[in-house]
Amino acid sequence: MGKARTKVYIYTRVSTAMQIDGYSLDAQKARMKAFADYNDYEIVGEYEDAGKSGKSIEGRFEFNRMMEDIKSGKDGVAFVLVFKLSRFGRNAADVLSTLQIMQDFGVNLICVEDGIDSSKDAGKLMISVLSAVAEIERENIRVQTMEGRIQKAREGKWNGGFAPYGYRLVDGKLEINEEEAPAIRTIFDQYVHTDIGSNGIAKYLENHGIHKIQRQNGKNPLFDSHLIRLILKNPVYCGKIAYGRRKTEKVHGTRNDYHLVEQDNYILVDGLHEPIVTEEVWQAAQVKLLAQAKKYEHVNRGKDERTHLLSGIVKCPICGAGMYGNKSIKHKKDGTKYKDFYYYGCKHRSMTRGHKCDYKKQIREELLDDAVAEIIVKLVSNPKFADMMQQKINMKVDTSAIEQEIANYEKQLRQSYSVKSKIMEEIDSLDPDDRHYIRRKADLDDRLYRMYDKIEETESRLIEARAKKTAIEAEKITGDNIYKVLIYFDKLYKVMNDVEKRQLMESLISEIQIFEDRQPNGQWLKSMKFKLPIIEGDMELSLDNDEHVETVVLMSRVSCI
Repeated sequence: MGKARTKVYIYTRVSTAMQIDGYSLDAQKARMKAFADYNDYEIVGEYEDAGKSGKSIEGRFEFNRMMEDIKSGKDGVAFVLVFKLSRFGRNAADVLSTLQIMQDFGVNLICVEDGIDSSKDAGKLMISVLSAVAEIERENIRVQTMEGRIQKAREGKWNGGFAPYGYRLVDGKLEINEEEAPAIRTIFDQYVHTDIGSNGIAKYLENHGIHKIQRQNGKNPLFDSHLIRLILKNPVYCGKIAYGRRKTEKVHGTRNDYHLVEQDNYILVDGLHEPIVTEEVWQAAQVKLLAQAKKYEHVNRGKDERTHLLSGIVKCPICGAGMYGNKSIKHKKDGTKYKDFYYYGCKHRSMTRGHKCDYKKQIREELLDDAVAEIIVKLVSNPKFADMMQQKINMKVDTSAIEQEIANYEKQLRQSYSVKSKIMEEIDSLDPDDRHYIRRKADLDDRLYRMYDKIEETESRLIEARAKKTAIEAEKITGDNIYKVLIYFDKLYKVMNDVEKRQLMESLISEIQIFEDRQPNGQWLKSMKFKLPIIEGDMELSLDNDEHVETVVLMSRVSCI
């Protein structure tokens, strides 16, 4: 009876780059089969990953299937044959940990071309050294590839991958796709020239029958708000090429988990392709995106659906923290429910983040809400008030300083673009036969790249300045709206629902102070501070027979005396 042959698996892997270098799947297999025949090994399983990176074992389906087969012991193999260690993996930690798992199940690794056998004394040491070298090589390949892409981007060329929506790739160059481009123009036009945002534009496109033309890299037939925001941010549509806008970074605390992170600094140059929208329109879109980037804090209503009009605006008279609306249930003596009692209580009345307030009193919501409304009604009923408000509405906002800043940035941009054009003309006029051609070309390229950086920085500052001007003007408009509401407060307040009343109070009042104890006349309200300057001078308004409302300049404060 003959000796049983040693059973082995063979594993092959290629990336596109390695196929070019001659390490194709067929070449690897042929070399390993010859090795197996020479050593009288029986190949009982073949596994191959085509076009898979060696940076980690994740995503390599066949490799992981092989490891599961090793763990199950279904074929009783003694070795895994690979052409070179780099085919097994280019991540040193992965290589060594995987090899340890294999050896735990009695399986060793043979790297045919490298002449390494992990079952030998020196084998594992060599694997440790070569796997580290392989990881360094992988990083070098990545850096070289990135440098090539950066150079391509600086030349205004498309860097590969699917063409952005609105364009098609023709011989590696971007050309406008006239079937898709109208949707892009509509998105920018609606965003820049109307008040609607990305959600509104998505609805507009759907209502007007403008659907996304299906592509092999897209599944959603509609323009959703997320895609619209990505389109609005992409400078490719105004004829630019951007590189490095998003960077793949390792997730902290993991070995092979990565995610995309938006970058503030990236390459932005004039592209060789035609723009779909003008640079002015694209810049206007960036200004609006920046101006609308504020996040609004939602009022926490807890489990109670009731809208508490002054929640968070009322301040605790002891600790100064916000007082929030709550509900308690009153019961009769027999234990049956009597009614719901809504009140404002200090947020720190129970231990919250290490703070605890001793103010335990519950201020009835209806009493405080009505007192605030009564003060505002009496304020706006004053004969002088309407005239004062009308003057504020007609007042012009001073934007001269920010307009001068914008003009300076625009002047800097014009100068920078002029310098850039001159440098490019110098590059074009260089004589290739000049013995100093290479040095002169390198110097001019360096000047050109630095000019691109300067243009990018100036454009960013210009966008921020324009956004600031928009915000100032928007604040003026918001103020005007509030003044107009104040003029007709009494009539409007009566027909507003609770949600609208809450929104008005948030827009109008920054804080309300209350007395520690209820006053003899039944009042809790001590003072009120408005967000906008309401009154130009002092005037008194009678709240009842025993007290007055006094308004003070600048602080916009209403005090109950």
